[in-house]
Amino acid sequence: MSIRLYVGNLPKDVEREELQNFFQDAGELLSVKVITDRKTGKCRGFGFVTAKNDEQADQIVEAFNGKEFKETALKVEKAMPRKKGKEKSESAPAAKSSPSGNRSSRASSSSRSSSSDSAQPDPRWADELSKLKQMLASQTTNS
Repeated sequence: MSIRLYVGNLPKDVEREELQNFFQDAGELLSVKVITDRKTGKCRGFGFVTAKNDEQADQIVEAFNGKEFKETALKVEKAMPRKKGKEKSESAPAAKSSPSGNRSSRASSSSRSSSSDSAQPDPRWADELSKLKQMLASQTTNS
């Protein structure tokens, strides 16, 4: 079974062939994909590599996570499984995945996730989230 790997922290000027050449030491890969911006055509900073099996995927993560590529350290990890109905938005926040665009479903999904003690914020954004919460709290007390 093939395993998709997320490759983050890619430079904006990277091409698929460059990334494929960088991963050539990993053995034969099923696919290499660089996610690009629709308007500019430049890399959005991440891509995906598909390995043949779980063992090869683990070896690639171990060998390439943190490795320098064009003067930046790559982040390589197993990709989260796609949700049904989503095509290119693997990194989109869960609140945007509501099937209907109405406010009530978005508000209910975000209030559930924020009130739950078991759901922890992504540590990469925890500082920003706490700043936003403080700003929101100060705005509500001022009005």
